This record gives sequence, structure tokens and C-alpha cells, in this order.
Amino acid sequence: MQSVRTAVVGASGYSGQELLHYLARHPVFHLVLVTSRQHAGEPLSKSVSGLPRELGRLAFVESAPDFALAEQADLFFLAVPHGTAAPYAAVLREAGKTVVDLSADFRTTNPAVYKDFYGHDHPAPALLPEAVYGIPEIHRDRLRSTKLVAAPGCYPTSIILPLVPFLKAGWLDLDSIVVASLSGVSGAGRKLEMRLLFGEVSDNMYSYSVPKHRHLGEIEQELSLAAGKKVTITFVPHLVPIHRGMISTITARLMAPKTDADAQALLTEAYGNEPFVEVLEGSALPEARQVAHSNRIQVAARVDPRTNRLLIFSSIDNLGKGNASQAIQAANLAFGLDERLGLE
Repeated sequence: MQSVRTAVVGASGYSGQELLHYLARHPVFHLVLVTSRQHAGEPLSKSVSGLPRELGRLAFVESAPDFALAEQADLFFLAVPHGTAAPYAAVLREAGKTVVDLSADFRTTNPAVYKDFYGHDHPAPALLPEAVYGIPEIHRDRLRSTKLVAAPGCYPTSIILPLVPFLKAGWLDLDSIVVASLSGVSGAGRKLEMRLLFGEVSDNMYSYSVPKHRHLGEIEQELSLAAGKKVTITFVPHLVPIHRGMISTITARLMAPKTDADAQALLTEAYGNEPFVEVLEGSALPEARQVAHSNRIQVAARVDPRTNRLLIFSSIDNLGKGNASQAIQAANLAFGLDERLGLE
């Protein structure tokens, strides 16, 4: 396939920088435009380390959501804050461009749910019906025919992927699902905030955004689709003193007795042939270090017969499978490419 002119809008944040590193080695997506208001005019090499020399010479430019921007590329990754991506997506889609949005603007299909979790009206509700939630292992066929990918958040990826097989199989009491997730600091974005400073995070851990984290809308939407009925969960996120990485532990009451072997077999049936899902065997449990700087997710499950509960575990790199690399996996599908391209 001929190269695809590719742009990253908002390339100076953690998500944008991670995209740059993956795109630097992608054989088809050719990076031609990177935008940043803060760093406009500066070469990438000044603020993004580890890029090939020729790519490092590319300069950040300012951008506006207009047709002049749309003319400069064919594929646009939007790595801008929630609420600011939709105006870009509206113009770019009108111009016929493929858009992969890493913000939350198109992850929920119901504008009322978006307003409930983000506190304002959806900025482009007319686009919601065409957006496809970008977990390839779940929505692969729809991603192959879309031009608007709603790239998932990191917490949702770590929760939805391991839970979906058990929901589809009807294993779980839907009113009993509890999730505790631990995230590296980069999950909060690249910004100056007291609670994210080194002196506040180092040698410290804390819960936050309880009981209503903003990612709950997309999590419960996708879990409800898998279960075929409304799913509401308890979700407690934690910040831990590492830069990148995420672990999720999910518990739920079983509707009927099961064994570890049953759980292993169900996960293997669902994901055994997936290139980026590692179903752990034996006594192994997911670890953040094992998936760092990758597009992989580790999953495992155990049955606790004493409490009649299923325990599900996952680990991802919150900037990789939880963000930038999964966005590229979805973009590969949208362009009819091998989804592994540039990611292995």
C-alpha cells in the first residue's frame, strides 16, 4: 500500500509523544504534520527524545480546526484534551479524512451520558453514530469500515477486554462487579498539577475520582453491550508512583460454580489467537513490567470457591495498549492493513 500522509494534532503531550515513537517506525503511516500551540516553531527533537534524526527535524506548528488543516494529511490522530477534539473531528470528517480521536469525545454513543460524566453538552453529537469504539479485539469488523475511531481510555481497556468473555457467557451476577485499578502517573496527562508533582507522588499512593470516575460512562456502555443488559460497576482508581503501567483487579459473584480451568478455557477461547492478548497460564499473574512499551495486554482469572467469586486480572502499558499503540492498531484496520503493522 502507498504511504498515508499522517498528522498528530496535539503532539507534545504524553499521548502525542507516544504516537510519534510508534509512527516513526510505521511502514505505511508517514508523519507529515505535528501540531502544538505551546511548542509551535520548535523541532520535535527539542522536546521529544529518541526519534530518528530526520523526523526530529520536523517542526511543531499551530493548528486550527479548518479545511486548511484537512488538506495537509489523510489520517489524523487527535491527541488533544476532552472537549477540544470534536471541533477538529467535525471539520476533518466533512473533508473526508480518517480521524482517530484519543480523547473521550466520541467514546460514548449517548450524548446524555457524555454530559453526565463530562459536565457539558456534547460538542458534535451528529458524529456519534459513525464513531466506532476502538478496541480491535471486540469491534474488529466495524473498525475495518469506519473513518472515525474513538480510541478507548486506559482504564476502560484494562477492564473491558478481560471482562467481556465472562459477560457474554453469562457467568456473572451483574450487580456484583467491583474493579480496583492502579495507574502510573502518565495516565493523568502531561500537565502541571500539585498532586502530580514528583514530591507528591514519590513514596505515595492514593485513590481518586471516586465514586464516579469520568471513564465509567464508556466502561459501562461496552460492558452492557457485551452482557445484553444494563451493567453498573463499582470502580476505584489509584495512582501509584511509576511513570507508566496499569494493573486492574476485577471481582464478581458467579452465577454457578466454576473452576480455574473453566476460566482459563474461556479466556483462551476468546483471546488465544489474538496477537496482542496474552492469556497467562498456571500460577502466573499479570505484571506491569511485562507489557511496558508495548501494545500487549496480559489477562488471567481465578475462581475463589470460598466466596463464590471470580477474580480477573489484567496489565497494560497505559500509554501503549491503553492509548497510542491501540489507536494505531485500530487505524491499521481502518486502512485495511495488518493490524500488527508498526506494533511488533
